[in-house]
Amino acid sequence: MPMTIAPTTERTSIMPIDPPQEDPLVVVSNVKKKFCRSLKKSLWYGMQDIAHELNPFSRRTDRADHSFVAEDSDLRADEFWAVNDVSFELRRGECLGLIGHNGAGKTTLLKMLNGLIKPDSGRIEMTGRVGALIALGAGFNPILSGRENIHVNASVLGLKKDEIEDKMEEIIDFAEIGEFIDAPVQSYSSGMQVRLGFAIATTVKPDILILDEVLAVGDAAFRAKCELAISELMDDAAVILVSHNALHIRRLCNRVLWLRRGQTEGLGPTDDYLDRYGTSLSEEKKIEQTLVYSDSVRRVDLIDSQVPNQFNQPLKLQIKIDAAEEIAINNIVIGIHEVGVRQVAQSAMKVDYRVVGERILNFETEGIRLKDGNYSVTIAMYGEQFSELHARWVGVLGFKLESGIYGGTPYHFESVVH
Repeated sequence: MPMTIAPTTERTSIMPIDPPQEDPLVVVSNVKKKFCRSLKKSLWYGMQDIAHELNPFSRRTDRADHSFVAEDSDLRADEFWAVNDVSFELRRGECLGLIGHNGAGKTTLLKMLNGLIKPDSGRIEMTGRVGALIALGAGFNPILSGRENIHVNASVLGLKKDEIEDKMEEIIDFAEIGEFIDAPVQSYSSGMQVRLGFAIATTVKPDILILDEVLAVGDAAFRAKCELAISELMDDAAVILVSHNALHIRRLCNRVLWLRRGQTEGLGPTDDYLDRYGTSLSEEKKIEQTLVYSDSVRRVDLIDSQVPNQFNQPLKLQIKIDAAEEIAINNIVIGIHEVGVRQVAQSAMKVDYRVVGERILNFETEGIRLKDGNYSVTIAMYGEQFSELHARWVGVLGFKLESGIYGGTPYHFESVVH
């Protein structure tokens, strides 16, 4: 007799099972590193620390590996924390961006990750082959040729001689230094050194890639080439990138670690923390405004404006001036200042305006061709002589350029007034 299977009225749900998460390639746990501002004291403190490290019974020595253990109370005169209690993990396929002001501890952290210096306390675990380009020309012997330095650096990364020879042409082609490959590295420009260092670090297919401001040097085409190489490597590697350019961080990084004075200010999604970081920059670099005008002028107001945010975009201003008696405006100067630094661009033009009562003047510059950064605008109106000042408005407004442009030199730009 055939067997009959009755259908069940119960419903079963199959819950998807997430694949096991791969172990992290980079583990940083409560890492600290301190430095001393005084060279003499630094040398003396170093001798003391070595003595403690060699003494297995010292209270400042880890019993497991006899390494020196630093505590907050261990800060001595002129010492400071360059990195203070930083922790994070990074897995294959992830790119972590390090952001923060100069002196926030980013490069110190990278040097500890690459083994150039060791932490005073905490734990760093790196799994796999590490490729790093931290300091310009770091790891290069200036007397050796580019080809010889490729052999040396690739050997340090664990490649055998025949593997190096197989990748030699690929490295040379990526670096785009051609006939200079057999010249001493000391004759290379900064851009050539970065090209060669980046080519070595990426071509050997590391498990962990550490890059410090690599995309700040070189032309736009090479920077785009570097970004593409990093994106391709991320499928099989974990990448740590330091850059002051928000566009590079947004395009490449899954997460960011924001450092402030050596401590973790934030760790999380790229867009969220970049926006917070940008806000903090604008708050810390507030534009100072100063408006002065002659007795003949009653008021000066900014009516409207259009500021650039990309390279080679114009600046447009609409200024209303209210004169109690007729004045002649014959010279107008617009200056652009890098916030907190200096004037980097200026336009001086001859005009012929007679103003009594209220009048609106419209200003439009040609494209602003400056490197990325925060800028403020100053406008000044004079009579026939520059000693006859009608109005000067320092910090009339500010703007921020974010085009991935690191070059740029002071220049004179043209303006149109109508």
